[in-house]
Amino acid sequence: MRRLALSVSLALLATVPLWVANDYYVNIATQILLSVFALGLNLLVGYAGLVSLGHAGLFGIAAYAGAIFINGGADHFIAVIGALAATLLAAAVFAVLALRGTGLGFVMITVALGQIVWGVAYRWISITNGDNGVSITTRPSPFGLSLATASGFYWATLLVSLAAVLIIRIFVGSPFGASLRGTRDQPRRMNALGYHVWMIRFLAFLFSGLWSGVAGMLFLYYNQFVSPQVVALGASAEALLM
Repeated sequence: MRRLALSVSLALLATVPLWVANDYYVNIATQILLSVFALGLNLLVGYAGLVSLGHAGLFGIAAYAGAIFINGGADHFIAVIGALAATLLAAAVFAVLALRGTGLGFVMITVALGQIVWGVAYRWISITNGDNGVSITTRPSPFGLSLATASGFYWATLLVSLAAVLIIRIFVGSPFGASLRGTRDQPRRMNALGYHVWMIRFLAFLFSGLWSGVAGMLFLYYNQFVSPQVVALGASAEALLM
């Protein structure tokens, strides 16, 4: 029954643009699938026990970097790779600083880091255009699938979302995922058993940041616009609520 329910659900998801005639509702479905951001955050919150209120900063860094690359004349493939690389670099910096604390200390450090990103996005007008934000005028056409239409973008987002669910499921079910849960439940015992608790959390932070970057690029292509509101504290709180 579980497999049957999953198959029916996937069939319904895959055919949404075919039985939903109104593009408005197709776009709503696309926005729901952008919860890839919450999936990435859940790697930290659910499996590592580390509550972050600064992940919107990583989400926004990917969107801003992608927009800057595209407006600079880069190919979409290069823009995506460059944006994800920038996000991973930022995630590494975030992790090194935030993992100095745990519990409430970790939360507060991530809040501060997120607010720094917001301040940069708001005040570095020559790069981010301040409150006016950064716009892009084109979307890619991966494998010939045009993302200019509501249905095309929905299907592309669905594929990315399903890939995210599958990859994260494999990740958390792996021995590394088990060790990550161990650092959540018994960090001292894991340390005594010879596990490098800090490094496990660091790698989990990077993996979480990577999916936040993927979600940020989807957000950029969907809205074709990014502004400081994307990296505000409220955006991190919304992802945490998801």
